[in-house]
Amino acid sequence: MKVTFLGTGTSQGMPVISCKCEVCTSINEKDKRLRSAILIEIDDNVFVIDAGPDFRQQMLREDICKLTAIILTHEHRDHIAGLDDIRAFNYIHKKPVDVYAESRVLKAVEHEFFYAFKEDKYPGIPEMNLNIITEEPFQIEGVRIIPIRGLHYKLPVLGFRINDFVYLTDLNHIPESEFTKLQNVNTLVITSLRKKKHVSHFCLSESLEIIKKVNPQKAYLTHISHQLGLFDEVSKEIPENVYLAYDRLVLEVLV
Repeated sequence: MKVTFLGTGTSQGMPVISCKCEVCTSINEKDKRLRSAILIEIDDNVFVIDAGPDFRQQMLREDICKLTAIILTHEHRDHIAGLDDIRAFNYIHKKPVDVYAESRVLKAVEHEFFYAFKEDKYPGIPEMNLNIITEEPFQIEGVRIIPIRGLHYKLPVLGFRINDFVYLTDLNHIPESEFTKLQNVNTLVITSLRKKKHVSHFCLSESLEIIKKVNPQKAYLTHISHQLGLFDEVSKEIPENVYLAYDRLVLEVLV
């Protein structure tokens, strides 16, 4: 299974005007982050988890010409705003793109992209098949995916496990009952916004506590704001089996 980090950044803490901090002015490409999303290639399937505003740029940059499905963690715009740009995949595959999410999230997609769901459709609109998922495991083209419940402040969100790989973003609480789904994890990817505690995201110390509890072979931190610090410096401060993820990082995960 091949995992590509399409983006490891966040809108949280992102400056809206030119920022002169050491991270934003860094010449290290690992300090330059698009909005968080990952690409998973397994067998002949290509999955994207979350399609934020940078979706088109990410797809072009990675030269992605095939897309089996998009899986959404939650409905915030920095995770769904790029769905308009699935049009290219509609054209390539000659069919709608399958989108998987909870019912609440799909309703938000229908509201946000209302023009895509009108009876009298305008030519060239994005075409999607909306597929409802719950907390129960589901399959896409024979690939089993296990949802993992978390809270993003008070908003329920989902992380996902595929084989022994787990992706958890945009959360600051995992119910104790969900840790049974995190047993024997090989690779854990988890949000780590900054060093200071945050109302809706795990901070660095909280992420490290979860990693210690889950005890994966390797863990990668994502959904990183510039407030966390420079890539090279933070990398020296974290345990040996924990790494800062960066845009375009590729992992080969055993299945």
